[in-house]
Amino acid sequence: MGKELNKQHFRWRSLLFVFVDLVIMTLSYGLAIWVRFDFQYSHIDSHYIQSFLKILPFYLALGIVVFYFCKLYSSIWTYASYSELIRVVIASVGTCVIYILLSVVLSAGLPISCYAVGALIQFAFLSVSRFSIRLFTILSLKSRKDKETADRVMMIGAGQAAQMLLRDIQVSREINDRVVCIIDDDPKKQGLSIDGVPIVGTRDDILLTVERYKINKIYVAIPSASAEQKRDILNICKETGCKLSNLPGMYQLALGEVTVNAMKEVDIVDLLGRDPIKVNMDEIFSFISGKVILVTGGGGSIGSELCRQVAAHNPKQLIIFDIYENNAYAIQLELKDKYPNLNLEVLIGSVRDSERINQVFSKYKPDIVYHAAAHKHVPLMEDSPNEAIKNNTIGTYKTAYAAMANGCKRFVLISTDKAVNPTNIMGASKRLCEMVIQTFAQKIKEGKAYELPKLHVHEHDEDGSMSDMPSLPEKPTTEFVAVRFGNVLGSNGSVVPRFKEQIEKGGPVTVTHPDIIRYFMTIPEAVSLVLQAGVYAKGGEIFVLDMGTPMKIDTLARNLIKLSGFTPDVDIKIEYTGLRPGEKLFEEKLMAEEGLKTTANKLIFIGCPIHFDSNEFIQKLQQLMLVAYNNNDDIKHSVANIVTTYKCC
Repeated sequence: MGKELNKQHFRWRSLLFVFVDLVIMTLSYGLAIWVRFDFQYSHIDSHYIQSFLKILPFYLALGIVVFYFCKLYSSIWTYASYSELIRVVIASVGTCVIYILLSVVLSAGLPISCYAVGALIQFAFLSVSRFSIRLFTILSLKSRKDKETADRVMMIGAGQAAQMLLRDIQVSREINDRVVCIIDDDPKKQGLSIDGVPIVGTRDDILLTVERYKINKIYVAIPSASAEQKRDILNICKETGCKLSNLPGMYQLALGEVTVNAMKEVDIVDLLGRDPIKVNMDEIFSFISGKVILVTGGGGSIGSELCRQVAAHNPKQLIIFDIYENNAYAIQLELKDKYPNLNLEVLIGSVRDSERINQVFSKYKPDIVYHAAAHKHVPLMEDSPNEAIKNNTIGTYKTAYAAMANGCKRFVLISTDKAVNPTNIMGASKRLCEMVIQTFAQKIKEGKAYELPKLHVHEHDEDGSMSDMPSLPEKPTTEFVAVRFGNVLGSNGSVVPRFKEQIEKGGPVTVTHPDIIRYFMTIPEAVSLVLQAGVYAKGGEIFVLDMGTPMKIDTLARNLIKLSGFTPDVDIKIEYTGLRPGEKLFEEKLMAEEGLKTTANKLIFIGCPIHFDSNEFIQKLQQLMLVAYNNNDDIKHSVANIVTTYKCC
C-alpha cells in the first residue's frame, strides 16, 4: 500500500514538473522576442510571432523528451546539488539547439539574439523551479531548528568534507543539529563562511568558541589530517565536555559518503596519536594464499581477528579450533556471511587433549599454525597457576609436537610482553611457551628432533596421553617462531571495555595505580604484524612488535571519561585500588640479555635468543607437568626454577 502511494506521489510530482516546464518553454522564447524589441509588443513584426507559434508545438514535444533524458523528472530536488545544475545546463543548451534546427527546417527564423536570450531565460526559470525546492527546505528546516532545542554544533575543518557534511545536516529532517560555527587552521579562511556558517578561528580558539556559541556537539571533519594532528585537536576538544564525532578517513570523502551517519564517536584509539600500522599485504597474500591455515583459540580476541585477516587472503582452507563453542560459532557465522566461498572448518577441542589435537593435524594437514589458544587473564591465573601451566605451556608443547609430527611447515606462537622478566604466572607460562618453541627449533636444526619426548602424566591421563602421537618424520622441517606484543585495545579482559562499563554506571572508574604504564595497539594492527612476522620466520626467532609510545592507564581512564562528556573526579570518580598480584608498573619488550635485529618492516624486530640448555629444559618441563597435574600449591617455585627471570615472590 505504501509503495503504491509513493508511486502515485512520484507520478503526480512528475506531471506537475512537466506542466511547469511546458509553461517555462513557452514563456522563455516568447519573452526573448519581447526583450529583443525593447519590451514593446507593438514593435514586434507579425512574422516573428507567426514563426514562434509555428515552432512552439514541435519544440514543446521535443523539449520534454530532452528533459526526460536529462533526468529532470527523476531527481530528488530536495537534495539538488552541482550534478543537477549540470543537467539543467545540458537541457537548456540541448533544447536551444533543437529550437534553432526547427527554425531552419520550418523556415521560421527569429532574430539571432532571441535564441541566446531564450536559452538563458529558460535556464533561469528551470533553475528557480528546481532549486527553489531545496532552498525552501533549507530555510524551513533552519527556521525549525532555530526555534526548537537543536544541538548546537561546531565543525572542525572547512574543506570539502565539511561542506558535504554541512549540506547533509541542512537538508536532513531526521538530524536535529544546527551548525553555528566552523574552526579551521588555514589563515586564509578566517572570516569567511560556508553556506552562511562563519569560520570563527583556529584550534587555539576551540575552548573559547564553545563557550561563546554555547556548543554541545563537535564534528571533526578533517579526513586528510595525520593521526598526530587529529590527536592534538581531539585532545583540545575532549576538554570541552561536548559530544565528539569524527569522520574516520579519506575513503568516505572519495566515495562521497560524508554524512552524519558516516561519523563515528571519537574513540580512545583516535587519541593514541600515531598513524595506522602498515604491512606488506602482497607478502602476506603470497604466504597464505592456497594454504591450509589452523588458528588455535580462533574464537578469542586475537584468534578471531587472525581468522578474519586470513580469510581475506584466499587460503585453501581455514580451520578454527577453540574450546569455547559460543565464540567459535560467532566467528563462524561472521566469516560465512562475509566469505560465502571460504573453505571453513570450525572444530571444538582443547590443546591439552593430545589425541584431539593430533586428530586435527593428521586429518587436515595444516601448512601454517597460529597458536593463540591460552589463558591470558593475569589475576585469575594467579589464583589458578596450575591451569596456566597445563593450558599454556603443556598445551603449546602438545600442539607444537603434533604440528612437527604431521609435517606442518610453520608454527607461529602468539606470546606477550608479560613473558619478559615475568612477575605473574601467566607471563611465566608464556615465557615457557617461548622456550618450548626455541627448543623445538633448535632440535630440528641440529637434526635431533627425536630427542623431544612425548609428554604424558600417565598412560591415559584425562587430557589425552601423547603416547598415541605418530612417529616423527626422519627430518622434520617445521619452522617454529614466536611473536611478542603488549596490550591490545578492546580485547577480552582489556581495561577499555571495563572502563566503559564503569562510566556507563556512573563510576567509579578503578585504576590499580596512578603510575602504571602499558603499551597499546589495536587488535587488527597487532594481528597484521603477526601475519607479517610469520612471513619473515626462519625458525627459532622471537619477533618483537613495536608498540609505539606507552600510555599511563590513569591517562587512558581520564580520556575515556572526557570522551563520554564527563569531568574526571567531578562527574566520574577515579579510585586507585593498588597493584594486583603479579602486576607490575610497566611492561618490557626485551630481557636484558636480548638484543634486537631489524627486519624489512621497521615495526617488527627479532630478539636474539637467550641461550639455555634445551636438554635440561625438557627434563625440568616433564617434572613441571607432573607438579601441575598434581595441582601442587607450590608450582610457582617450580616455574621459577626454570624461568630464572620470574619473580614469583
